[in-house]
Amino acid sequence: MNQNPKFAVIGGGSWATAIAKMLCVNLNEIAWYMRNQSAIDHIKAYKHNPNYLSSVEFDTNKLKLTSDINEAVTYADYIIFAIPSAFLSGELEKLTVSLQDKVIFSAIKGIVPETFLIVGEHFNKKFDIPFENIGVITGPCHAEEVALERLSYLTIACGDSKKAKVVAKVLAGNYIKTKISDDIIGTEYAAMLKNIYAIAAGIAHGLGYGDNFQSVIMSNAIREMKKFIRKVHKMKRNINNSAYLGDLLVTGYSVFSRNRMFGNMIGKRLYG
Repeated sequence: MNQNPKFAVIGGGSWATAIAKMLCVNLNEIAWYMRNQSAIDHIKAYKHNPNYLSSVEFDTNKLKLTSDINEAVTYADYIIFAIPSAFLSGELEKLTVSLQDKVIFSAIKGIVPETFLIVGEHFNKKFDIPFENIGVITGPCHAEEVALERLSYLTIACGDSKKAKVVAKVLAGNYIKTKISDDIIGTEYAAMLKNIYAIAAGIAHGLGYGDNFQSVIMSNAIREMKKFIRKVHKMKRNINNSAYLGDLLVTGYSVFSRNRMFGNMIGKRLYG
């Protein structure tokens, strides 16, 4: 692998924008694929994403912007996918170049609906990418707080610790602290499960339940998460670490949490 690997970000949403911001602090150039050509044109002209985290200003000299996913994949050694899991298969169908010999990192929190697999397993089974070339970027970390440059922590998980360290290094900065993990399966399931629990917490809030009840939901959620993850991938892990409990808490309580907001809207509808 190249001693100075090239990176590409796949996606045009808030988390993709936040990741691009972090990478640009440490790298001279990155490829950035988004399917919306008008957004690309806007970034080139005005130096910010018009649709997400518009306060983030980019040095466009560092951005190799493209609406062709094949161009981004060809450019990069490390590819960070940051698109909704529901759209992943559709984007991958556009590929005409190989993902072999690429290192794939998922910043996606969810199940691929076509295969009912988490993203890492999807790349492993459908594209024959070995797990040592697959990684996960997980929180607790909201894109909005990255935009505000508030102190945040990321966990970078990969079966190959050297590759995890590469990604951890290029994402780290004055307000972004990173740590590595070898629990690629557990951290990715945790990132998916916490969204479900956050919706439940939002519903409870929308129904008018208070902090006392929400604390019961969160304490039971982390116990259930521990049992579930241990069942699907048994290994030594501390469920109280930030990649598990921390990510659950920020998603269940934060005003930036879209899953909590969605649940809150459901609860208010039911309550009304």
